[in-house]
Amino acid sequence: MESQFVLFPGRHHVLTRFQAGYLAGFGDTTIIWAVTSANHANTKRNPVPFHRREAAIERFSVLAGLRSLVVPVFDTAPTDRFAEVTLKNVTVATGITLTPQNTVVACSTPSVSALYERLGFPVAGVESDITPEPERPWDVLLRLAAGDQRWRELAHPATTDVFDRYRLEDSVRTVVNDPVVGDEGGLTPTRDYRTYAEAFADAAGRKWDLVRPHVRPGRIVDIGCGAGSVLERADQEPALRESDLIGVEIARHLYDECVHKKAQGVFQNANVYFYRRNVLGGAIFPPRSIDTTLTFALTHEIWSYGDRMASLRTFAQAIYDHTAPGGVWINSDVCGPDGKDRPVHLTLTATDGLNPSSVRSELAELSSSEVATHVSALSTRARLDRFAADYRFPFSFTTVNDTTVELPFGDAMDFLTRKDYTDNWLSETQEQFCGLEFADWKSLLTDIGFELDPASDTTRNDWIVDNRLAPVASLTTPAGDPVDWPVTHVFLVARRPLNT
Repeated sequence: MESQFVLFPGRHHVLTRFQAGYLAGFGDTTIIWAVTSANHANTKRNPVPFHRREAAIERFSVLAGLRSLVVPVFDTAPTDRFAEVTLKNVTVATGITLTPQNTVVACSTPSVSALYERLGFPVAGVESDITPEPERPWDVLLRLAAGDQRWRELAHPATTDVFDRYRLEDSVRTVVNDPVVGDEGGLTPTRDYRTYAEAFADAAGRKWDLVRPHVRPGRIVDIGCGAGSVLERADQEPALRESDLIGVEIARHLYDECVHKKAQGVFQNANVYFYRRNVLGGAIFPPRSIDTTLTFALTHEIWSYGDRMASLRTFAQAIYDHTAPGGVWINSDVCGPDGKDRPVHLTLTATDGLNPSSVRSELAELSSSEVATHVSALSTRARLDRFAADYRFPFSFTTVNDTTVELPFGDAMDFLTRKDYTDNWLSETQEQFCGLEFADWKSLLTDIGFELDPASDTTRNDWIVDNRLAPVASLTTPAGDPVDWPVTHVFLVARRPLNT
């Protein structure tokens, strides 16, 4: 008996001319497109949102004369039962139960084909059925990302039409080639976004109190908005009820939470918008269109995951360009000590934990909880050795004695301000907190054209000093003179002059 259905699972970012001819060979069957990772977009692995993929599939089906059904399949944790998950999605979405008797599976990926073969489904190999193999959809998408216009000859007109109408070519190229964001749409695969979001939510009230006196009503943007907690505070301000509140977030997990909050009615202002964008991927807003830009704990990430000063200058220039004359950029972040390059002696406690004879080499292979357990058990002095092994930036020190080392002031503070972040250790060691000191910030912003408000200043988190640093560490000059604990944070209020 001929099959009634062809199940065609895949991400389907690009549809090809080859696929049109191949699927037409099944005659009057119904093609069921199981679009996997349907809840992902703007990631290297999934650069095209589901609704655009669905639009292309529907147009493809009309042009190729196919009867199709499109079923979204949300991403799941890796499982050897993914075929069963997909089949159940089809049943829930369409009411159709696919069986080996009524369905053939079209799939060119051996590992996925094996999951359906194990259930008894016949499998058609699509591209792998042909010798020589035609280029697969992902190969065509990589041609697009590389700027090779031959992708248009291989892609089906339905895909090129949707990509052209919705201007997807540039955005896909930017996402796939992004040096900052990983395959799954986060800055680093080791970050625990649950604890990250919770920490930002806990501090949202303090952050809003800090920036509120300097916010100019109008179009207000929070770049790197996390789960939107600061915008929630802005939403409660009567004076801003006529303002647009705009959140920009690159991490998929956090952006999804923003969208969820809006859908649940958390925001009362009708003009609340969220965008998932990489701020280094180009301009997000038109020139001179934003009244207030907020950034919290973001600029050190741009410095760390990008090309340091070059990336930070690009970002600052983009903010200047989109700021309206008289508008303001308010930035709160960590910073380095004044004179960050001068040498200091750092003395650390070695009696508050383990002091292994060597640094464990396979830390990256452990789970986050195992990493946290291992690092937490180390003494402060041993944790310095651990930090030096895991830190992504050039980091070295000279041993003075068993508990004292000599190193640049900024490097000492990078370690001290990170040593207790054991829950996200492998993520935090990818970031540099002390790349810039206050003088560097003033030079950068004024060079671009901003004017610094007198409210701009540095501060020291005395709680961290009293509870995290002073009990286990001390600083002196190489000559032995005490060094005061330095500033740890910077607050910048940068205005674009009215006459620009």
